[in-house]
Amino acid sequence: MPDKPTRLFSRLTPSTERTLSDILRTERAGGILLLVGTVAALIWANSAWADSYEALKSFQIGPHALHLDLSVEDWAKDGLLAIFFFVVGLELKREIVAGELRRPATAIVPIVAAVGGMAMPAILYTVVNLQDGGSPEGWAVPTATDIAFAVAVLSVVGKWLPNALRAFLLTLAVVDDLLAIIIIAVFFTDHINFLWLAASVVCIAVFGLLAAKRITPWWLMVPLAVAAWAFMHASGIHATIAGVALGMVVPAIRRKGERHALAEHWEHKWRPVSAGFAVPVFALFAAGIAISSEAISTAVSDPVAQGVVIGLVIGKPLGIVLATWLVATFTKANLDRGLNWLDVLGMAFLAGIGFTVSLLIGDLAFSDERVAEVKMAVLAASILAAIIGASMLFWRDRFYRRLYESRSNPVVGHDRMGDAHELARMIGGTVAPRPEKDDAH
Repeated sequence: MPDKPTRLFSRLTPSTERTLSDILRTERAGGILLLVGTVAALIWANSAWADSYEALKSFQIGPHALHLDLSVEDWAKDGLLAIFFFVVGLELKREIVAGELRRPATAIVPIVAAVGGMAMPAILYTVVNLQDGGSPEGWAVPTATDIAFAVAVLSVVGKWLPNALRAFLLTLAVVDDLLAIIIIAVFFTDHINFLWLAASVVCIAVFGLLAAKRITPWWLMVPLAVAAWAFMHASGIHATIAGVALGMVVPAIRRKGERHALAEHWEHKWRPVSAGFAVPVFALFAAGIAISSEAISTAVSDPVAQGVVIGLVIGKPLGIVLATWLVATFTKANLDRGLNWLDVLGMAFLAGIGFTVSLLIGDLAFSDERVAEVKMAVLAASILAAIIGASMLFWRDRFYRRLYESRSNPVVGHDRMGDAHELARMIGGTVAPRPEKDDAH
C-alpha cells in the first residue's frame, strides 16, 4: 500500500489542543491589556504630563550592592519580561516533549517557517541599511513576533479558521521566541562574568531538581528563581534568559496520579500574570514616545526605521510563506483539505506584528540612539501587518463559516455546498466532502 501523502496543518496532539485553548483564552485578554498599556503610554508621553512619564521611567530603585539599582523602565524590561520568558520556556518544554515539536514530521514546518520568518526580515533590513546613514546593528529588531497582539487579532477575525492553522501561528511564535532568545544571548552580550553565570546555573539546576522531585513550595521556588535571575543579570547576559532556562527545566510529563504535568500546571498559573500584568506594564514604559510631525519625518527618512517596517511587513510574511512552500515542495506534502496558501499568507502577516520582543531588542541594539525612530517603526509596522493580516483572514474566515454551515445543516447545506465549492475554486482552495452520519459521531 502506498504511503498516505503528508498533509500540512492537519492534526494536533492532545497537548497542543490544550495549549491552543489556554493561549487563545488568556492571550486574547492579554492582547487587549497590551493595547491598553500601549495607548496609555502614547497618550501619557504626548500629554502635558510627559515630564512625569519620563521622570517615572528613569526613577532608580533597588540595592546598589547587588548591581540592581535599576530604573523603573529597566525593571519592566529586565524584570517583568523574565516572567514572560519563563512562560515561553514552559511552552517550549511542553511543545518539545508532548506537542507539535515532538514529532519531526510536524516540527519541521513551524521550525523552518520561523527560521525563514526571521532570516528574511534580517536580510531586507541589512540591505536597506547598507546605504549611507544606515545602521546594521538593528538587524534583529524586525525578526520577532508578538504572540499576544497576534492572538488578539486572530481571536477577532479568525473564529472559524481550522485549529491546526491557528496552532501553526502559535507554534511558529514559540520557535520564533526561542530564536529571539538565542539572538539576545549571543549578539547582545558585551561581557560575561563566569562566576555569576555559574551561580545562576546552579540555582537553575537546583530549581529543576526540586521541580522533578515535586518539592515545589512557593517560599523555596520563588527565591531560587529570583536568585537565578539576579545572578544572570550580574553575569552580563540579559536577565530574561534566566526566565527561559527556569521554564525549560520544569518537567512536562505527568507522573502517575497527576492530572496535569507540572509545566502545564505552571504555565496555566503564570500565563495570566505574564499576559495580564508583566507584558502590559512593559508596554506602558516601552511604548511611550513623543510623536510629532518632525519625529515622523525623521523616522520616515531614517534607513533604520525603513528597514524595520520593510522587515516586519514584507520580510516576515515572505520568509514564512517561502519557507513553508519549500517544505511542502521538497517533502511532497500538501496543504490539508480545505486550506489555501492565502490562509498561510494571512497568518504570516500576523506574524509581522512584532511588538514586545522587537521593542526589547531595539532598546538593546541602540540604547538611547535612534530608539524613538525604532519604536515608532515597530508600532507602525505592527499596525500595518495587523490590518493586512486581519483583512485576509477575515475574508477566509467567512469562507470557513459558510463551509461549516453547509456541512452542519443538511437541508441548507445541500443548496450551499455548491456555493462553497465555487468559492473555494475561485480562491484556489478545496472543500472536503460532508461526512456521513456515522462519521459525525
